[in-house]
Amino acid sequence: MKYFKDDQFVKKFGKRLRDLRKAKQVSQEELSYRTGFELSQIGRIERGTINTSISHAATIAKALNIHITELFLFD
Repeated sequence: MKYFKDDQFVKKFGKRLRDLRKAKQVSQEELSYRTGFELSQIGRIERGTINTSISHAATIAKALNIHITELFLFD
C-alpha cells in the first residue's frame, strides 16, 4: 500500500496548531519543553512540512491543555 500525504491537510493542521498555541500564549520553545519534541520539529509541524503522527497530536493537545479534536477543527 502506497503512503498518501495530503499536503493541504497537513498545512491546515499546522496553522491550527500555531493559532491554538499562540492563543494559549505558549511559545514554540515552551511547547517543545512540554512535549519533549525538538524545537525544530514543532516548527516543521506548524509550517506543514512534516506529517506528524496521531500520538504526537495527542501529546501536543495534552501539553496545550485542550481536547485533541480542537487541533482538527478547521475547514
